[in-house]
Amino acid sequence: MTSSILRVENVRKEYGSKVAVDDVSFSMPPDAILGLLGPNGAGKTSLIRMITTITRPDQGKIYFEGEPLSAYHPSQIGYLPEERGLYKKMYVGEQLLYLARLKGMDKATATKEAKQWLDKFGLGDQWPKKVEELSKGMQQQVQFIATVIHNPRLLILDEPFSGLDPVNTGRMRREIANLREAGTGIIFSTHRMEQVEEICQYIVLINQGRNILEGRVTDIREEFRAHRFRLVYQGQLSSSIRADYQVVEEDVHEVVFQLQPGQDGNVLLRALIDSRLSVRAFEEQLPTLNDIFIKQVTQIA
Repeated sequence: MTSSILRVENVRKEYGSKVAVDDVSFSMPPDAILGLLGPNGAGKTSLIRMITTITRPDQGKIYFEGEPLSAYHPSQIGYLPEERGLYKKMYVGEQLLYLARLKGMDKATATKEAKQWLDKFGLGDQWPKKVEELSKGMQQQVQFIATVIHNPRLLILDEPFSGLDPVNTGRMRREIANLREAGTGIIFSTHRMEQVEEICQYIVLINQGRNILEGRVTDIREEFRAHRFRLVYQGQLSSSIRADYQVVEEDVHEVVFQLQPGQDGNVLLRALIDSRLSVRAFEEQLPTLNDIFIKQVTQIA
């Protein structure tokens, strides 16, 4: 079994004088959800188009399950673009069968899978309706079904929750998690950092056509730790603690300490307990992905 479902090596893409993707390399573990992040115009869409073989790299290589990417591989990839593209005059069932057949499925299998997926989303009665008769949220769910109906090995989702209400967002998130557990590799492209933290195990951050940060989410947050600790307490915070440790935020019975080089969180906690303070909560504040994203993008801009 290959150690990566997708490997991008030194890929470059130019459009005239503009370099859209500049020497990007990363490897995606199998059965993972990878967040593809970056500001507008960073090169994410250009990279996705090369992974889906819509365009080809000017330089570099892309490998799918260890093989050079070829015209065969799109049959094993599902792509949900940010700009939705259903045929509004077609009937829902007709649309799903048509798109499934394009991916190589026979009619009987496609019909069975389409009906099962519609039932999962509570849309079983929408089979005979035209797409234009559906709400925007229903249309989005139908397009998601069209993206996954052929059981792709790699699924690329670009802002999949845009426009969905909380109930349907939760439903789609559960199905994405089920697909991952069943062995599907998933690339998740979004501007919503809180969704990335909740869903993704790995990230690749693209800016100005280059990948500037990649790796496991937990490792990256650890790498960028700022050595800040949040304390919730009852009682009086002693003047000696305030003298020894910098307080950067404070509210009623709550403070945030900024530790300096050489200071240790465990030593601070022992000092708080020894001072007879009633400690209700004490935790390190690791930076959010949004904090890291802004820091990395602004320092390169």
